[in-house]
Amino acid sequence: MEKMRMESLDMTSQNIEKIGALFPNCITEAIDENGKAKKAINFELLKQMLSGDVIEGNEAYEFTWVGKKAAIVEANKPIRKTLRPCKEESVNWDTTENLYIEGDNLEVLKLLQESYLSAIKMIYIDPPYNTGSDFIYPDSFIMDNEDYETGTGYFDENGNINFSRENSATQGRYHSDWCSLLYSRLILARNLLSEDGIIFMSIDDNELFNLIKIGQEVFGTNNYIATFVWEKRKTRENRKIVSVRHDYIVCFVKNYDNRANAIGLEEMDDTAIERYKNPDNDPRGVWTSVPAIAQAGHGTKSQFYTITSPSGKHFDPPSGSCWRYTKEKMDEAIADNRIWFGSDGNGVPRIKKFITDGKQGLTPETILFADKTGTNDSAKRELVSLFDGVAVFETPKPTSLIKHLVNICNNSNDGIFLDFFSGTATTAHAVIQKNAEDGGRRKFILVQLPEPCGEHSEAYKNSYKNICEIGKERIRRAGAKIREESPLTAQNLDIGFRVFILDETNMNDVYYSADEYSQRMLSMLESNVKADRTDLDLLFGCLLEWGLPLSLPYTSETIEGCTVHTYNDGDLIACFDENIPDSVIKTIAKKQPLRAVFRDSSFANSPSKINVYEVFKLLAPDTRVKVI
Repeated sequence: MEKMRMESLDMTSQNIEKIGALFPNCITEAIDENGKAKKAINFELLKQMLSGDVIEGNEAYEFTWVGKKAAIVEANKPIRKTLRPCKEESVNWDTTENLYIEGDNLEVLKLLQESYLSAIKMIYIDPPYNTGSDFIYPDSFIMDNEDYETGTGYFDENGNINFSRENSATQGRYHSDWCSLLYSRLILARNLLSEDGIIFMSIDDNELFNLIKIGQEVFGTNNYIATFVWEKRKTRENRKIVSVRHDYIVCFVKNYDNRANAIGLEEMDDTAIERYKNPDNDPRGVWTSVPAIAQAGHGTKSQFYTITSPSGKHFDPPSGSCWRYTKEKMDEAIADNRIWFGSDGNGVPRIKKFITDGKQGLTPETILFADKTGTNDSAKRELVSLFDGVAVFETPKPTSLIKHLVNICNNSNDGIFLDFFSGTATTAHAVIQKNAEDGGRRKFILVQLPEPCGEHSEAYKNSYKNICEIGKERIRRAGAKIREESPLTAQNLDIGFRVFILDETNMNDVYYSADEYSQRMLSMLESNVKADRTDLDLLFGCLLEWGLPLSLPYTSETIEGCTVHTYNDGDLIACFDENIPDSVIKTIAKKQPLRAVFRDSSFANSPSKINVYEVFKLLAPDTRVKVI
């Protein structure tokens, strides 16, 4: 019977298989740390296969830093970790579709690779800015001198200095660890984005250039959309050389060919709507006008001609310009009263755009003004108000900013929104608020390291020991407040979340290396499952490997004294009891689940396992059966 892996995917092995399918001649063998042969890539041959010219030398245009290769290895390396459900910290565990995960986001992203592959509509992250200051989340990633000097070849083999340390070494050391931090996580995050997915990343001047370059490597240069400038404060800061009033939000899409499905139009505000008038009483309704000219360099011969207005006045395109329409199309537009020549009929022709034409909205702008998206100060006031006057965090983002980014996403009423540097859970607050406003069914997944609050902080003084406690409490309070403020429209609003905590694997060491134990030693071991793990721990651990989302409904029932768990109406059925009777096995098989999983110790001996296989072969031949 097939045994479950119980560890995250080996991304390196998967990538080697993909390359091998395209270039089998580039597959070779290498010896692993245990002296066994393994598949590997002949990179020199692969480079030659991808080039039309002979490859010589090592020069190439690239963006690199000390630790980049290690970051790639780290992103691909499998881990033996799991996500343990924590019902007591959750809200509406049985019905919610939202997740809050405590743990290192790199390891969490690895565990989510199968369950949420290509499933995320939007990612927003507010990573450490690498300012050198210490906030609740570590915000400085400066490599120690020895690591950097070893990686850069600062000293030669005799211990002599190879080059001056003053500029490049110091600057590089400051940025290298930060680049590695983001690079490995974004590699994994890209896998989770849907084909029409979009990612927004907040940053300031310290690492803006590096973030864009990393994003271009991970997502592809063609998938870079824009860098938004967010007005984070409205007041002048007069303490520094210049007053910096903005941050940046770097935006990429998963696939530029699907950009229209990734980026929509912003809703028109009152100011935009006021521009629509109807001075000629057009029966099609209110309209505004836009220029009828275009740049000559983009025009064709058919776009250079003279327009004659109804009053008989002649117009030629200005120097360096052409008409936006061909003459044939322009004549049709004039006949259809879609060209405006001013109230007296003698004005320069302009194209009429009706408010009823096509999709409603405006192309998103890269300048995000504080009046529309909030500021750092308004975000802090929002959080202080929610926490009864206590300043539990110094640098939150405003919910209005995240809601604005959600608005930019096209077709996003029911997507999954991921934030793996979630801080005080602004993203969750914004998603719930947005759902309350438009009836959407958006879901969120938040990931946050349980970084301790400083002992002298207001948060610590008010019994919040780490940032996860702040984030979870914010979602509880925000959800309750939103429902209270909208009792008629928010009663069915999902304000809950399932909490999961990153932990070591559910399995004892013997599970992974049974061949290292003698039969006598195995008989002395009580179980290959750790003693403190529950059925729920095992169930959700199996979901991660099977690639099932963690937010679906499930039931547990007792059948002849055995506890049987049914996930999402038969996507998976699990029973982890000892010595399961044949009658229970047959009952499970008759339900014909897509997947079934048992403990190895559920069966007394090998013949019992063979019997289980035969039962499922007879009653549920399409069910995949595994054991842990």
